[in-house]
Amino acid sequence: MPHFSKFRFILPGLAVILSVVMSGCSWLPDQIDETKDWSASRLYNEAKSELNGENYEEAIKYFGILETRYPFGRYARQAQIEIAYAYYKFDEPDTALAAVDRFMKLYPTHPHVDYAYYLRGIINYNRGFTLIERFFPQDPASRDPGAAKQAFFDFQKLIQKFPNSHYAQEAKLRMLYLRNNLANYEILVARYYMKRSAYVAAVNRAKYVLEHYDRSAAVYNALIIMAEAYDKLDMPDLAKDTRRVFASSYPKDYQQLKRSKRWWNIF
Repeated sequence: MPHFSKFRFILPGLAVILSVVMSGCSWLPDQIDETKDWSASRLYNEAKSELNGENYEEAIKYFGILETRYPFGRYARQAQIEIAYAYYKFDEPDTALAAVDRFMKLYPTHPHVDYAYYLRGIINYNRGFTLIERFFPQDPASRDPGAAKQAFFDFQKLIQKFPNSHYAQEAKLRMLYLRNNLANYEILVARYYMKRSAYVAAVNRAKYVLEHYDRSAAVYNALIIMAEAYDKLDMPDLAKDTRRVFASSYPKDYQQLKRSKRWWNIF
């Protein structure tokens, strides 16, 4: 029985300690909100400063407080497009796109709405890159074309709606780059089908390049793939017609191929 008597002294002590711990939080001061007295302009300027300093998480926080606390006025409107850019730089493309779409829906006549269309294109333009690809670039044509197609349409819409926009010329250049990559993607797929003897599928991919990317560099390889696929399919007339188109479009290259014994028997 003696060892039980010790608990008569220990238990009351534990009770006191627990009561102190449970009530301890009431002794601590409430967390101080440093922004509680900030004006809309100060919140915006602080957010912009963090954005320029590449502290994107802090910028997002301040822009969010600004939108919540001062939902009306020019600072709130500007914050909505600025926060979209901050989310994009913070590698949150879906949230960034949602913010852009919200801005365009709420302020379709805003003097800088063309930038929103441009930003939407930029987000989709870059969203397919993984962290590894940023340090070890790969052929852009080998990426999933979904985001590239969406970026192309975004830039196209910008040019259609705002042909005189400050961003229109750069959008055109990016569209040209995307168009070439999308055409090259079709060539990669067509070659994949050729290696697996899926010649009809290869022809269809090559035809798609001719129909949708007719002035791209990928037309050269599309014609070669089509001619070779028609050979494999035992369609000599179609193969011959394809080679005639190639000879007409690329006379110098055709002569080189002819000298190298490739396609020697086409005529």
